[in-house]
Amino acid sequence: MKKTLIAAAVFAVVAGAAQAQTAVTIYGIVDAGYLRESGGSAGTVNKIGSGIGSASRIGFRGNEDLGNGMSAVFTLENGTKIDTGEVDAAGTIFNRQAWVGLKTRAGMISLGRQYTPWHQALAQVGDPFTTGYAGGSKNVFPDFGSNVRTSNTVMYTSPVVQGFVGDIAYAFGEQAGSIKSGRNIGASVGYANGPLNVRVAYNTKNSDVAAAPGVTPVVRGNGSNKLFAANYDFKILKAYVAFSVDKGFNSAPLGNANNPYGFRRPTASTDGNEVLVGVVAPVGPGNVVATIMRKDDQTSFDQDARSWGVGYLYSLSKRSTIYTVYGHTTNRNGAGYTVANNTDAGTGDRAFNLGVRHTF
Repeated sequence: MKKTLIAAAVFAVVAGAAQAQTAVTIYGIVDAGYLRESGGSAGTVNKIGSGIGSASRIGFRGNEDLGNGMSAVFTLENGTKIDTGEVDAAGTIFNRQAWVGLKTRAGMISLGRQYTPWHQALAQVGDPFTTGYAGGSKNVFPDFGSNVRTSNTVMYTSPVVQGFVGDIAYAFGEQAGSIKSGRNIGASVGYANGPLNVRVAYNTKNSDVAAAPGVTPVVRGNGSNKLFAANYDFKILKAYVAFSVDKGFNSAPLGNANNPYGFRRPTASTDGNEVLVGVVAPVGPGNVVATIMRKDDQTSFDQDARSWGVGYLYSLSKRSTIYTVYGHTTNRNGAGYTVANNTDAGTGDRAFNLGVRHTF
């Protein structure tokens, strides 16, 4: 009897210690609002949109202390459409992020579906709209497809050392007979100290199709993106700048490639660059946010674009914000750039957002 009681007591202590060392957090964003788009061949579109500022999601984040400065970590994140209640990508569950890894004092190794270093630099450092709303960088920057996330990815993230941090990612193409076809490689180095935050990032992806039984091989080569992003807090306002250079096949995918203006189908640039200058200025309980952007297409199509956006993000609390944003894009030579937001690529050259965003 005594042995049974002792064993039960030991089990309870061990179980309690294990529970204390393991933490799982449920988190998410609920974002929806009124969206008015105009200027495209579809005419004026009025609708309720989901994820205008930040894509709506629910996620699970876990951390288990393994001792000696090591911990097991994971993230599972599902996107959802608040306007309809559907998942935002059919046939998936954790389409936004799904990874597991080990974290030590020397850095973290993670495996699974993850954000690219290039996208993180743009969203976290270079864009005051964090790639959302009608004024965000998606209007002209190629922040779509595998430039944003990659599956089958191994990533190393360094610890922060005197303000410096870096990461490197390798996404396997997983095509039989070729280690190169379909792979994606990215890296970034950043420095943050006081009011200054700066980061440079690189992304390259191969779009070849390897030969296989019943499959015709296709050689398209590599596309690459190089990004410089920075912001500086002047206290009275925060200034932002981002500059990206894109070269090669599929380096700059269009958000809306379905001939949105009804002239001729736009051609995605294979040689171009984008620049963004932005500002965040505290006004009352919220912030005025503004951007000016330019797309310079250096191919023979010369499909350039200019875009600007301005909005007010009003903080109701630390978790809840109401927002109103307007964005406008001007295209040249048949370019097809649309006013987008975090979730929707847009249908025209003008858009107005009015919505609410809550985090938990």
